Amino acid sequence: MSDQLTTSEPFPMTVPLRVLGLVYTVLLALTACSKSEQPQMPTPEVSIVEAKPQTTPIQLDLVGRLSAYRSADVRARVAGILQKRIYTEGTEVKEGQPLFQIDPAPFQATLLEAQGRLAAAEATYKNAKIVADRARRLSPEQYISRSDVDNAEAAERTAAASVEQARAAMQSARINLNYANVTAPISGLAGQQRVTEGALVGSGSSTLLTTVDQIDPLYVNFSMSNDELMQLRQAQHQGSVQLSSDNTSTIDVLLSDGSKYPHQGTLDFSGATVDPSTGTVSLRAVLPNTDHLLMPGAFVTFKANLGQRNNTILLPGAGVQRDANSAYVLVIDKDGKVIRKNVTTTGMKDNQWLITAGLSSGDRVIVDGLQKVKEGAPAKGIPWKPDPISSSAHAAAKTPTHTAKTEQ
Repeated sequence: MSDQLTTSEPFPMTVPLRVLGLVYTVLLALTACSKSEQPQMPTPEVSIVEAKPQTTPIQLDLVGRLSAYRSADVRARVAGILQKRIYTEGTEVKEGQPLFQIDPAPFQATLLEAQGRLAAAEATYKNAKIVADRARRLSPEQYISRSDVDNAEAAERTAAASVEQARAAMQSARINLNYANVTAPISGLAGQQRVTEGALVGSGSSTLLTTVDQIDPLYVNFSMSNDELMQLRQAQHQGSVQLSSDNTSTIDVLLSDGSKYPHQGTLDFSGATVDPSTGTVSLRAVLPNTDHLLMPGAFVTFKANLGQRNNTILLPGAGVQRDANSAYVLVIDKDGKVIRKNVTTTGMKDNQWLITAGLSSGDRVIVDGLQKVKEGAPAKGIPWKPDPISSSAHAAAKTPTHTAKTEQ
């Protein structure tokens, strides 16, 4: 039996190229199917507001202090004993109305004495005139010396002067008697009595008896930053702002309960100098107070209507964002891409920003859905519709105000 030698050799694994091509084609098809099954991300929809330049009023929210339109001290102008108070404290009085009575007896006696002296002076003058007339008639015939004529005429002149002096003394006595009846120097509210009956007043100095304040109208005294006034005047020079004159600028006062005071005031004074300690300029307005609802000394908040600002764009509050550099908005450009635009604001009113620079008419500004987009990405804009809760505030924002401090 012959031995058979067996050897194990590796079996060569050869794959035809056409099989490899078929496998590759199948893999490509599977990959394409996998990609086609992934959904395409839709273009995000955001709410936009179209920028529309318009004219808006310039209003400043300020605080002022009320003061009486006129205030007069009522003082004793003659010395004497205060007999009685005639008016009722805290009531309205008219100019010339009696307020106090000082004991008139001494002044009446002085007046009678002055009248007697005037009568005596007039009698003396009458006699001196008769003598002087006689001397003048006799002088041409030389029945009397020239010196006697001169003496007679001198006596006449002296007597005439005495009459004038006595008449002035009588007039002074009559004035003092009238001063014993203390009257209101102006119409207004009479204050509290400062001196009680029986007190000696007017001795050595004019004693303050009470005060009278005219409180219809009232003054509203306030101040503004000189820097802010300069900004407004520069804007007026550039044509972007139209400021009202003093007699046409108005104020609207807000009462403590938030309601609007029924009468509108008018600016009547603006200071010509700047207070170096505060950097402010003093201003004043006149405010009707027919119902005496407001009182001098009180502080009030009000809106000062100073003119109008041209080419202002209003945007809902959520549309304006800020970073370390400036305020900015996101706008959908003509290619449907989101871009950033830096803007300048000049205050906010009723959740509406006042944009004075950085936007053009027709710009589509994103005001809602900002979290859905990013710069450079596409976006689809739909008209913004305010929430029903804020719709009333949005409507009120059609007459926006300018805040007291300009924001950049």
